[in-house]
Amino acid sequence: MPRHLSRRDLLIAMLGLPAALAGCHAASVAKHEFAGEFVGLSLEIGHRLRDGWKAVPASDAWEKIDVVIVGGGVAGLSAAWRLRKTGFDDFAVVELESVAGGTSRGGKPAAGVSASTPFPWGAHYVPAPTHQNPALVELFGELGLFDGTDADGDPIVAEQFTVDDPSERLFYRGHWYEGLYLHAGASDDDIAQRRRFDAEIDRWVSWRDGSGRRAFTIPVALSSDDPDVTSLDRISMAEWLDRRQLNSPRLRWLVDYCCRDDYGLSAEQTSAWAGVFYFAARVTRSGAEARPLITWPGGNSRIVEHLSNSLQRQLRLDTVALNVAPREDGVDVVTAHRARDGRDGTVRGIHAKRVIFAAPQFLAKYVVDAFRRNSPRNLEPFQYGTWFVANLFLRGRPAETGLPLAWDNVLYDSPSLGYVNATHQTGPDFGPTVLTYYYPFCDADPRRARQRLLEMDWRECADLTLADLSRAHPDLGSLVERIDVMRWGHAMIRPMPGFMFGGARQAAAKPYRRIHFANTDLSGVALFEEAFYRGVRAAEEVLQTREFAVERKS
Repeated sequence: MPRHLSRRDLLIAMLGLPAALAGCHAASVAKHEFAGEFVGLSLEIGHRLRDGWKAVPASDAWEKIDVVIVGGGVAGLSAAWRLRKTGFDDFAVVELESVAGGTSRGGKPAAGVSASTPFPWGAHYVPAPTHQNPALVELFGELGLFDGTDADGDPIVAEQFTVDDPSERLFYRGHWYEGLYLHAGASDDDIAQRRRFDAEIDRWVSWRDGSGRRAFTIPVALSSDDPDVTSLDRISMAEWLDRRQLNSPRLRWLVDYCCRDDYGLSAEQTSAWAGVFYFAARVTRSGAEARPLITWPGGNSRIVEHLSNSLQRQLRLDTVALNVAPREDGVDVVTAHRARDGRDGTVRGIHAKRVIFAAPQFLAKYVVDAFRRNSPRNLEPFQYGTWFVANLFLRGRPAETGLPLAWDNVLYDSPSLGYVNATHQTGPDFGPTVLTYYYPFCDADPRRARQRLLEMDWRECADLTLADLSRAHPDLGSLVERIDVMRWGHAMIRPMPGFMFGGARQAAAKPYRRIHFANTDLSGVALFEEAFYRGVRAAEEVLQTREFAVERKS
């Protein structure tokens, strides 16, 4: 996409609008003035790491810390949580951003807007865990989310933390409809195909291998590796549908939307294993409903706040890890603290016994000393999706046609994922609110997608957002006070065919000398539960090493 596209051409390129309609929306958007900016991620820091940023600490700028956790996203915070649960606190969490949480971070409205609610900048819900995930159950118990257990021993989520009705709606040809499957106007064949699809998913929900393992479960590591299951990774989700003659446009749209939603991929690009996982992993038994969704106005940032609050001494924000170099009896970590004026701050070194590398794998080849010189081949298949997220601050609610404003609101004819309403859980259904809009770039080449995103300025992102949502809300422009935008160049791992069981992620998860790896990309799917699992797992690996096992016994 060349720079300096006209508004009309931008909407044609990014929303697929016909030229005449794009011109109409472009003219409408141009009438509205509002504040806003790019916020968040330090893109220039990542680019400097890629380009070989190096620094050497002074001889008196070194300290000793037993464990350094690189990355303060959910995986890094979860590793810290697990260490602290055992009474271990000689560690530091190094996070290059000024806010911890990674893609689970949230925000609060700036001065000058009417809305006062927190809002998400990324992940905004977590399915209720089962008893098979005891560590996550323990964490959520600390948050006071549960109200007893059910007959299967799974925790019951207190009603105030589950999504209120209406939870989801779909905009199609001028009206909002309940749910994300378009029932209105469905033919007999559409309905029959949906039933066949549901039966296929139910078969996988009931499936067990010779060891009693489910085909799909959360965390992914507990799923079966039986060839009947892993063979799904050799084809795309679209091909899986083709082989079953499931060609209903409504069903294909639903499956494609779900792949874009969780993976930033189309159904043609998504591994069939990941596609079926989306529908089957959250259902505990045949005929049951999917596990309820837990959410807050600020999304998963509520969990991040809980994990961060006990780390005031260990959490080092605005600090980038420049070099992680294993040595015979430990690991040397070089860090640089970013000054508030944007210039490089203090360069320091840490002599650590172990490192938990909780950042994404694509950073490992720029930060781990040996990987910079000879990048492991298993890092090559790791690909990451590009997104932008826009938060629209409204002084009032737009007019509605059909079903009223829901928590999750999706446009059938849009390449975006629609928006979530921050006040759905806590506020009245009138007055100021914040709408969080998600736009994934599903380009076949992820590098091209990142380039396209970086070529867009703030106003182009804001105009695209407003034009897309104005198709469902013609009066939206008159209600917008501000639109802020966050760019996610490497938002989530992309589970393309061959990635889940091709061996790359399994190899990448193994420790390299005294470095232990923990990030959701090692699971192949970008879910909060997977980041939590990987962080806890890495912490337990560290605690079981010889030096720490001996110290803990003594």
